[in-house]
Amino acid sequence: YTAALIGFPAVDDPGTIFDTAVARAEEISLGILCAGLAATLVLPQSAAPVIAGRLDLWLAEARAWTLAALNGPRASQAGDDSRARRVRLASDAIALDGLGLAMRNEAGGAESAAATFAPLRQHMLMVLPIVAALADRVCALDRAGALPVQVRALLSDIALWLAGEGDCAAEAARLRTRIDAVEPPLGRDPDWKTLLLASLTARLRDVVDLRLDLRALRGHLLAGTPPTPLALTYTAQVRRVRHRDHGLAALSAFGAFASILVCCAVWIATGWPDGAAAPMMAAVTCCLFAALDDPAQPILGFANSAIVGAIVAGFYLFAVLPVVTTFEMLALALAPPLILCGLMMTQPRLMPMGMGAAVNGSTLIALQNGYTGDFAPFANSVLASVAGMWIAAVVIRLVRSLGAGRIARRLLRINRRSLATAAEGGGAGHGLELAALMLDRVGLIAPRLAAIPADDAAAAGDLLADVRVGINLVEVRRVRRRLAGQARRSIDEVLALVAQQMRRRAAMPGPDLLCALDASLDAVAAAVDSPERKAALIGLTGLRRGLFPDAPAYRAPPPQEIAA
Repeated sequence: YTAALIGFPAVDDPGTIFDTAVARAEEISLGILCAGLAATLVLPQSAAPVIAGRLDLWLAEARAWTLAALNGPRASQAGDDSRARRVRLASDAIALDGLGLAMRNEAGGAESAAATFAPLRQHMLMVLPIVAALADRVCALDRAGALPVQVRALLSDIALWLAGEGDCAAEAARLRTRIDAVEPPLGRDPDWKTLLLASLTARLRDVVDLRLDLRALRGHLLAGTPPTPLALTYTAQVRRVRHRDHGLAALSAFGAFASILVCCAVWIATGWPDGAAAPMMAAVTCCLFAALDDPAQPILGFANSAIVGAIVAGFYLFAVLPVVTTFEMLALALAPPLILCGLMMTQPRLMPMGMGAAVNGSTLIALQNGYTGDFAPFANSVLASVAGMWIAAVVIRLVRSLGAGRIARRLLRINRRSLATAAEGGGAGHGLELAALMLDRVGLIAPRLAAIPADDAAAAGDLLADVRVGINLVEVRRVRRRLAGQARRSIDEVLALVAQQMRRRAAMPGPDLLCALDASLDAVAAAVDSPERKAALIGLTGLRRGLFPDAPAYRAPPPQEIAA
């Protein structure tokens, strides 16, 4: 929007545009320098302790959820509350991004902050699908009465270890040894309970590794030192992944273009003196609020704050500044409203009014190196600025406002398409990379859940199941290359059906996919023993539990075993 601030006031005299642009760039650079010096020299505070405090709260919530998962369905909360907790954890992890950006901008700490915060955020997000899968396996085995005594004791000891706060590296090594001891061998034709138990032990290793890494990363965060890759136990690291909605960005750009076009048409048609402020402020507000679901309401609020700022600016311009003759007097005169606006901007409820009044008031005062007070241009600029914001609000409401519900449903559809693309072999090349992308969307959906219908909210609550499906999809596709014969063909059939059904609008996959999954488990179980066979069996087990959590057990035991 700086282009609009420079260009529109110079429309009447375009020959001066170069000098205007240079002067504007100098002013902006000076403002950035002054703000940076003030933030660095006047009571500077690091974002690291704030992030550590937020992280401690997040870890406490995640630990409570993990402990409930380890203790089985009897200790778990109700389904709806558990789903809300999972989505809230994802939202809180995404919300740390702003603080991470502040820490990366701190003097002398940019490199170490970036090196620490990126894996920290990734580990926080990966806790969600791992613990969700852990809870699913424990519940399934508990309902089937298939949790061995040794495994129950192991789950209790891991829960005690997670609840402790002392040095845990040695205990973690002992727990890994015990996990290896209870892991069942996946011999020829393993039954469903054996597959679930093997999947459970894999997730228990992930929980132990994530706990160690999160403690280590918290220490690096507070110390301001970057972690080395060898210092992290959870080795499945992926690059930084973010969700980007190019279609929505293009729609925001079109809304800004249409708003400017309408304001220019009104300005030209009426021959309005000082009407350049209308398209200029339309451009500014459309850009400021482009990332919101419904920018129209914030734009109207910004216009109302501009009216407040204009009243204060008028008072200063025609009553206070005429008697100000020195810089010291000017600073003292401007201090009360600017300090008040700054205090308002620290409160979320008052921040829009404080920011709008400060920005618009300062713009309308338009301090120069000499006093010039003319009421007619001032009044015209105020009316044009407010009219431009009102026009922008109306145009944006017509062409851009989607609302939280439509945005949430859009993100749900995009996640489903990502699963279809992963099943077809496209998109992310790593299962955790796909998980990071889908979890980023989960965090974006979480604040919007209250604005979508109950059916869609229930589907959003199961998004972590979709994330687990995505991880297993990519893993199964990766190891299929090392399999041969019927095992590989059966996996290809499963992947094709998953891609086909994920592109449908139906909420639940069809029974043909369940039959294909069971047939693929049969074919892979009959293959030659290898690490790829084991990975494929665990991946297919995860797919079956993620897509069909309420389906009957695969390869149910014979009647005499059930009776026993």
